Amino acid sequence: MWKKAVMGMAVAAAALTMSACGGASQGSGSSSGTAVPQGKSIVVYYSASGHTKQAAETIAKETGSDLFAITPKVPYTEADLDYNNSSSRVSMEHKDSSIRPEYTGDAANWDDYRVVYLGYPIWWGEAPAIVYTFTEHHSFEGKTVIPFATSYSSPLGDSGENLARAAKTGTWLPGECFTGGGKTDDVLGWIHSLKK
Repeated sequence: MWKKAVMGMAVAAAALTMSACGGASQGSGSSSGTAVPQGKSIVVYYSASGHTKQAAETIAKETGSDLFAITPKVPYTEADLDYNNSSSRVSMEHKDSSIRPEYTGDAANWDDYRVVYLGYPIWWGEAPAIVYTFTEHHSFEGKTVIPFATSYSSPLGDSGENLARAAKTGTWLPGECFTGGGKTDDVLGWIHSLKK
């Protein structure tokens, strides 16, 4: 009986490990084999450390998409990004889900896009608050949205579904999560797996 319990825990641990955002880009919610419609596309992303930016630029180059960076009106400092400090800016945003940081600029000609690749880092298993700011201020009506994320260890989880609920419009496909900066080969492999 004890051996069965240990074996069950080992299987559960392996399943959790495999669902994590792995180097082989096997994140939860993999969109491999998902049909992406034709039409003008844009990669919209927020990047705190540059990892998501790297993945976003790879996607934009490979798909011929336009690129828009969500840039905070008040930039995050290193201290702001310290998730180990319970009073840091990101910790406060995590605790109060109503906080919506402002950003500068906007994606020009938004209505012209049919496909939106939406990128962000995973913070506490979620997209950062500023990504919600962007999502809640745009209509995704008639658009297909494909989330992608970067993380050191967390999976994509429900972050895409939660953003879709916040957006209330658009067709949201399962996304992908890449470890660290998202190695170029992993990002390209994912893009090529999306059926067009």
